[in-house]
Amino acid sequence: MTAVAGSTMETRAIGRYVIESVLGSGAMGVVYKATDPLLERSLAIKTVNLMPSGEGSEYYEKRFYQEARAAAGLNHPNIVTVYDVGRSADAAYMAMELIEGVELRALLAMGQPLSPDRAVAIAVQIAEGLAYAHQRGVVHRDIKPANIMVVGNGLVKITDFGLARRRASADLTPGGEISGSPRYMSPEQALGKRADPRSDIFSLGVLFYEMLTGSAPFGGEDEMALTYQIVNLAPPAPSAVIAAVPRRLDQIAARMLAKSLEERYQNAQEVALDLRQWERRPADAADRPVPVAALSAGARPAIIDFTTPGALAISREHTRRSDGS
Repeated sequence: MTAVAGSTMETRAIGRYVIESVLGSGAMGVVYKATDPLLERSLAIKTVNLMPSGEGSEYYEKRFYQEARAAAGLNHPNIVTVYDVGRSADAAYMAMELIEGVELRALLAMGQPLSPDRAVAIAVQIAEGLAYAHQRGVVHRDIKPANIMVVGNGLVKITDFGLARRRASADLTPGGEISGSPRYMSPEQALGKRADPRSDIFSLGVLFYEMLTGSAPFGGEDEMALTYQIVNLAPPAPSAVIAAVPRRLDQIAARMLAKSLEERYQNAQEVALDLRQWERRPADAADRPVPVAALSAGARPAIIDFTTPGALAISREHTRRSDGS
């Protein structure tokens, strides 16, 4: 049967892959569970709707193949493996590793913190996967709970390089449009600036903070208020929210969430090393308070003038489309 990108089960095959069920859907397409009859293995098929004609069709098709090229070049235990990419009728598709696990989003849905040990175990694997991608010139740009899968044995996988780009290639995101999911984006992304590997580190810092405390460090009634907080305000230290959080983790979170790119961790491998070092701490090590300048309930914000042309480029339509958190 001719494959389409709709979410109904009218689609029985895409390319050579036999569709079994729908795993999820979004604004741009659907994710299916499928079988490869040639290799006799289960996998996931991600499709994207390709407009047959009209303004934007070429952009979306290029964006999809950009994702496929970026993801297919990555081979790491903490990154979902891409097997194949192609097009069938009006749908482009990507065949990838099927992960039997849960989204980090589900683990955080109740608003309860994870234990510090579990939060670190998840964060360090994300950091190691990002370090590998960054070393190969790929920036994810949309790290959020919905894009992190946790398997039953504790293995963590980064999914959906839908906004990924190679640093050496042209950025396909139109100028002035925000890339990423608002609650997890970095200050530079919130201001419509170009993302680099340190932007992924900030997003990981937001995730880490939420895992430690059960709540996101930034909020707001609308995207303007949210963006103001991301750019200007320092949240309370995690230990000020949950007393059981070790002070050393306050310090690591603070450095990931530094507003200034220069003050933030410069690469994800540094993040992984600090988290691994904390994991290897002696069981009876004292949890001594560590001064944390970047995370402080009383920190005075550095004000950004949002009335300045170009100071805040935020698209409400794109925000609704990209925020799957």
